[in-house]
Amino acid sequence: MTTTRIELVYFEGCPNAESARNSIREAVVASGADMEWKEWNLTAPETPESFRVFGSPTVLVDGVDVTGASGGADAMSCRVDGAPPAALIASKLG
Repeated sequence: MTTTRIELVYFEGCPNAESARNSIREAVVASGADMEWKEWNLTAPETPESFRVFGSPTVLVDGVDVTGASGGADAMSCRVDGAPPAALIASKLG
């Protein structure tokens, strides 16, 4: 059995980070599965470089942005589209 990997990429002070956390919580509850997620703070030195191409907040399911965006940020930035909705995240957890 494979485990679905959920990750939140954000930075402290991002106005949409808490909304993304709430969407993840809601999506996990809606899925009926017992899941946890990993958070990657873009300002933390231990965050791998591979996550630094994403704006804040980005929700990844099995390494793929739930919105379909490919990353590519040149520098730490806020996403213009804000936090993804819970229904979108839940649809990727299937």
